[in-house]
This record gives sequence, structure tokens and C-alpha cells, in this order.
Amino acid sequence: MNTTAQDSEAELLARRSLPDEGRARVVIEGVRPQVDGGRFAIKRTVGEDIEVEADAFTDGHDQIACVLRYRSEADSRWREVPMRALDNDRWRARFSVDAIGRYRYAIAAWVDRFHTWQHDLAKRPDGDKDLALAFRMGAQLIGEVAARAGGDDARQLHEAAQALTAKKADVASKRRVALDESLTALMARYDDRRFVTQYDKGLTVVVDRERARFSAWYEFFPRSCPARKGKHATFKDCSAHLAYIADMGFDVVYLPPIHPIGRTFRKGRNNRVTRTKADVGSPWAIGADEGGHTAVLPELGTLEDFRSFVAAAGELGMGVALDIAFQCAPDHPYVKQHPTWFRKRPDGTVQYAENPPKKYQDIYPFDFESEDWQALWEELRNVFLFWVDQGVKIFRVDNPHTKPFPFWEWLIDDVKRRHPDVLFLAEAFTRPKIMYRLGKLGFTQSYTYFTWRNTKLGLTEYFTELTQTEVREFYRPNAWPNTPDILNEYLQTGGRPAFMVRFVLAATLAANYGIYGPAFELGEDRPREPGSEEYLNSEKYEIRQWDLNASHSLRETIARVNRIRRDNPALHDDRRLQFHTNDNEMLIAYSKSTLDLNNVILVVVNLDPNHVQSGWITLPLSQLGLDPNEPYQAHDLLSDTRYIWRGPRNYVELNPQTASAHVFRLRRRVRTERGVDYYL
Repeated sequence: MNTTAQDSEAELLARRSLPDEGRARVVIEGVRPQVDGGRFAIKRTVGEDIEVEADAFTDGHDQIACVLRYRSEADSRWREVPMRALDNDRWRARFSVDAIGRYRYAIAAWVDRFHTWQHDLAKRPDGDKDLALAFRMGAQLIGEVAARAGGDDARQLHEAAQALTAKKADVASKRRVALDESLTALMARYDDRRFVTQYDKGLTVVVDRERARFSAWYEFFPRSCPARKGKHATFKDCSAHLAYIADMGFDVVYLPPIHPIGRTFRKGRNNRVTRTKADVGSPWAIGADEGGHTAVLPELGTLEDFRSFVAAAGELGMGVALDIAFQCAPDHPYVKQHPTWFRKRPDGTVQYAENPPKKYQDIYPFDFESEDWQALWEELRNVFLFWVDQGVKIFRVDNPHTKPFPFWEWLIDDVKRRHPDVLFLAEAFTRPKIMYRLGKLGFTQSYTYFTWRNTKLGLTEYFTELTQTEVREFYRPNAWPNTPDILNEYLQTGGRPAFMVRFVLAATLAANYGIYGPAFELGEDRPREPGSEEYLNSEKYEIRQWDLNASHSLRETIARVNRIRRDNPALHDDRRLQFHTNDNEMLIAYSKSTLDLNNVILVVVNLDPNHVQSGWITLPLSQLGLDPNEPYQAHDLLSDTRYIWRGPRNYVELNPQTASAHVFRLRRRVRTERGVDYYL
């Protein structure tokens, strides 16, 4: 190739590489909040604010304008909020979300010629020889904008331009016109955005109802409902039992699977391989001749009975959460109707679930690599839609980490677009990155490692990660001190005080928490064998009888804590959690507060269930809205005891046999005109 040809090709390549608009000079980066560069949505609930920050700057010394843009997906029109300049080219603004669904947000910035002119004019001394020319330049800018305006706006702009070039006007009066805030606002209304830089990487907010952010769950097995002693209970029995749960202050009633239970390889008591005819089996072995995932166990009643149960819960202010476990008993209709949905072993039999050395012959997992995967996905999606039609709007999903991530992302998005008020709780006790991925791709709430965090350091580090890092944008923790699968060693060995400790921690560290009852309030602490987290005589495999009126029940304490949670907005959110220093490793202290600091809750817990512990708590008074020079009241909402504290350091002592925790509301001193003090 000759030199001329080479030059022509190089010139052509250079032209091809030119941007569509090279005059857009502003750079936008460092946008927060966003998850994985906008790949996933952040989470909020109705009424919450989204505070957005970004770095925005341009070359040279020109001033820029920056706006935050947002809209709901149902609205084609963007709304805008001016962003406020912080230090070091950082900008901030916020917007509120007022409806369930999805919102989009973006940032736009451009060189602001008029603001740049004002900025330069303010620095010019009155004797500057180019001052007259500067006023003419400003008048020209205003005139250009006036040509785009109309009506009274155009008239005001023309008058301002004329005032800047009036020969008889002095410099001071011209400066007043040039720097007048009303003129600045009027010019901003007609900004020249020809060379705007847009930052829109699909930034999305999924907005849920308040129960996504603040809820108290109570799990129980409906077949063990105590209304029919010694017999398999029904939904009608359970409807009467709902008042007991509501009186304790719970707002979500969570049921394990309610479907027909397989008979083939049915497990006996304590997960024994051998069983008797009387054994009722595990509710998670789903499917029998009576039906599968959209059927009700006949012993519990009919589908109509279930709908009545859901309605009864609603009348008491509680939602019903249903366990969805995507696995099948060998008797499940799917096994015969859709054999390709299950993996076959070389001998032609269906592969049952295994976690060597454990074998679960009573459960067949789905094969998500099946050639018929699309039909499988749609059928499982339809399971959720079926139960939504029965009035269920909350789902606890069993072991979602054993199913493909793309499946959940598609399913949750599809269901929530049809029913935006549906909530999903991920029951995934697995590796952190997997749990976080499930939160990113759409699960509303998630189980946590709280169950195994029993030390001050462990709790502090873990909940700081959950609430004070970017994790909080996509992962809503739901803290459980126990589940039907997990009886932690702390509860096994600590007696009633241990249950008290773990309950207060769960209910105050996390805005969403749950307990498995009545095992929890009655202090069920017997493991199946030493070193096991399985319950002895686990309710997963048999009907249990519970004495709900036992004198040692934590029922009254649970009800009191739930009232405290309801009455104090500081406990309705996790984002303002902060831990406080003290001089005893067996004491943990932390606070939550509302943004306006009108509601501040301080929790101090003795993590030692066996011994009295004491220490000095140090509080950052100014951060909590308290005057360091004034006394303040620490009102223990658990005991209704009130203390007058002074200064940042105060002494606490907790005896686990009488009180394992303080839940203080910190109240500021207010002095009336008559010199009478009261605490607000």
C-alpha cells in the first residue's frame, strides 16, 4: 500500500472514532447508590428517600449544573431535583418514592455558561477595565435565553439584559441585577442543555410496601395447633390460634409447606429412615396422590379453609407467609407427568437429594438443566401465582441457593410486575457471595448469619457490614434466633436468659426478625444428640403438643418488645444503626435513631446468660441529638425505669436472672418558662 492510501485509511479511522457529541464536556462518575454499576436495583419502601451522590466536573474553570432525574416506570415524564455541590466536585440530592413498583433515576450535568459568568463577575473588582465588556457578555447570555422563553419570563429577562447595558446605571446596581437570585433561578429554568452529559446505566429502585422494611415473623406448624390436643389440627383450629400470635405483636404468620406429604420413603420421628403408620412425615417432602404444590394437605382442610385462615389473619393485622420449597416427594404428580424435570441415575431411577453422607430418599430435586427447562420455569412461576390468587402476598423460599440465579431473577421480576406488593424471603444459609447475589437479583429479605453470631465482635462486625456498607442497598436482613432446622448451641446451654438475650438482639438489631414458636417462647433447648443443631423430637417429623400457658414462657416479654418496636420509629429501619464502645466484652451497646433524632433508642445487652456483667457505656451525645452539657433521661422501656444520665460515660449493670437487657429511649431535657424540667 502506498503512503497516500495509508494516510487516507488513517484519516478514515480517525473520523470513525469521533464521538457522537464531543462538546459534552462534563464527566460524571462515582455515583452512589448503585449495585454493580446498575446491573441490579437498589431497594426501598414507600415513603423513603433515596439520597444520591456523584462526582461531576469538567475541564478548566467553568462552572457546571447538575440535576438528579427520576420517574416511576409507569410515568413517562422525568422529574428533576437540582443537585447541591459538596466538597471536591461531589454533588448530592434526594428524592422520595411514594408508590410500590419500580423507579428509574439518572444524573445529568452540563457546563453552565451563566453561572460561570456570574462566578467570574463576582471576582472582578469595580475598577476592572473590562467590567463594561463583562456586563455586555452577561446581557448577551440573558438575551439568548430570553429568545427561548415566553410571556412574563421573557419580559423579565429582557429587562435584566437592558439593565446590564444601561449607560446611566452604576456598577453596584448592575452587580445587584447580575447576581440576583431570582435572575439566577429564571436563567436555570431555560438552561442550555445542548451539550449535556447523561449518566443513566439503568439505575433502578425497587419499591416495596413497608412490611418489607419492618416486620415481625412467627413460624408455627399448623398440624400442631394446640386447639385439638392429641390430634392433627386443621386450618379452622389455627384460625382460633391466631389471636395468641397477634397478642404477642407479630404481623407475619409463617407456615411451613401445607401440601400433601409423600408416603414413599416417608421419614419417621427424629428423621429416622424407618417409620410407623402413625408417622406424619416432613412437610418438605411435597406431593402425593392428593396433589402437589398447589394442593392442600387433606388433614389440614380444604383450599377454602385456607383462604378463611388467610382472611382471619388479615382481620388481626397479620399477613400469611407461605413456605415454597421446589422439590418433590416420589409420589408427587410431577414425577409421572413430567419425568424430564428430574435427573435419572444410570439404573433408570430418579436421583434423590443427597448431601453426603446424608441421603434424602423422600425428596427429588428438580433438574434445572432439563431440555424442558422453559416449561419447568413457567410451571414453578405459576405455583407462586396460584397462591397469590388465594390471598398470599409473602413467601419464604426454601433453599433458593440450590436453584439457578437466572431462574430466580426472572421469576421474581415476573411475579412482582404482576403483583408489586408480593414479598420474597430467601432462606439461604450458605456462602456470603451466594446470599448476597440472591439479594441483588430480587429477594426482598434474606436470612442471615445472626444465629451463629454470639459474641460482641461477631455481632458488631456483621451488622456493621449489613447496615453501613453498600450491602444495605440490596440486602435486607431478617434475623432469626432459631428455626425448625437450627437450635444453636447458645440456646442449648444458656437456659431462659439465653432466649431472652437472643430475642432482644434479633428484635432490635434488625427491623425484620422472626422466631420459630412455640419452641422459642417456651425455651425448647434439647438437641437430638450432643453437637447437633437438630431438635430432639423435631416438629418437622411429628405433631407436638405445647403448653402455651407455661409459667416460664417468654410470651409477655415478646409482646412488650414488639410494642416497643411498633411505638418507636427508630427501630423500623436498619440504616441508622451504630455501635457504642464500652469496657466489657460481655456487654454490647448500640443505638438506632430517626433522621430527625426525635426518637433515639439505646440497647444494652448482657451476652453472658450465666453471670452479672457491668461496665461503662460511652455515647456520642451530639450525634444522638443530646446536649453534652445537659442531663438527659434514659427511660428503660422494658422495665419502665427512668435514670438521669450526665455526660457521655454512664454505668450499667445487668443480671441475666432478672434482666438481660436494657432498651432505653433517650430523652432530652426541656425546661419550661417556670423553670420546671421535663424530658421529651
